[in-house]
Amino acid sequence: MTTEQTAPPPSMRLRELAFGAACAAALRAAARLGVADALGDGPTSVEDLAAAVKAEPRPLRRLLRALSCYGVFAERQDGTFEHTEMSRLLRENDPHSLRYISLWCTEPWTWDAWPKLDEAVRTGRNVVEDLYGKEFFVYLNEDAPESAEVFNRAMTTSSMQSAQEVAAVLDLSGSTSVVDIGGGQGHVVASLLDKYPSMHGTLLDLPQVVERADPRLRGSGDLAGRVNIVPGDCREAVPVRADVYIIKNILEWDDDSTARTLRNVIETGGPGTRVVVIENLVDDTPSMRFSTGMDLLLLLNVGGAKHTTESMAGRLTDAGLVIDDIRPVNPYLHAFDCHVPA
Repeated sequence: MTTEQTAPPPSMRLRELAFGAACAAALRAAARLGVADALGDGPTSVEDLAAAVKAEPRPLRRLLRALSCYGVFAERQDGTFEHTEMSRLLRENDPHSLRYISLWCTEPWTWDAWPKLDEAVRTGRNVVEDLYGKEFFVYLNEDAPESAEVFNRAMTTSSMQSAQEVAAVLDLSGSTSVVDIGGGQGHVVASLLDKYPSMHGTLLDLPQVVERADPRLRGSGDLAGRVNIVPGDCREAVPVRADVYIIKNILEWDDDSTARTLRNVIETGGPGTRVVVIENLVDDTPSMRFSTGMDLLLLLNVGGAKHTTESMAGRLTDAGLVIDDIRPVNPYLHAFDCHVPA
């Protein structure tokens, strides 16, 4: 069987898009079954794969055939399957793994929320609070701990993959201290401390997040002597003063939360403080389908939004920051380099 296809006519393409949930569900199933990890470097029979992942061979073949239409796995003429560049990214131990991102985008709550997208578009409000009776992250931590774990692992993976690129693009020479706001497990601040051996860093995030900080930042870790780990909510306060503040992929909440975070940074940092905001945008990016999809998911869960260059710049200047430069970090992230005016 070949997965190569000529472009379908518009009527068929629309039918395919209407069945987009089938592709998402197939990716989720393959990730949860561990098919990519079970499939070795060479072609493998469905029977052997089924035994490895404890599944029935016939439905597993149907799953793999569906995914192969999208270039995830490939079916050979003899009926065996082999890896493609995309299917390798579902391996848990691949250095560029997207396994947990794939799971996060297809968690059970998403299947409850997507059918209410029209409601969210009409009202501009999230639908999660009506679905579950509580704010999204409160719901995750109190009622959906498995989804909360998937979220944490997805964000950790994403942060680890981009942290070195962020450190490479930022010139912080001349600065002695940096705070990573909402920095998860601290991969960005760790990369910056590696780059600048005389710099001191702070990781600020929610208590349940920072308690899992990168081992290098804790205890006897090699960077522990140069970093403070501060539990807290940046929407409530930013209690640490520094030369530079990094805010990466968190200014996607509702406008009030974004404004409060920026106000707290400005008030604590004071005039001359450098603020670097890093976001993936829904314009000027090669990753439009992914970014716009995540934008709609943010509308559903927290009433937030991914930004265009213009909307992000507007929020930063409205908060009182001066934008000095906007530049790409990688194909899906941009850095807004700002300062607090005198």
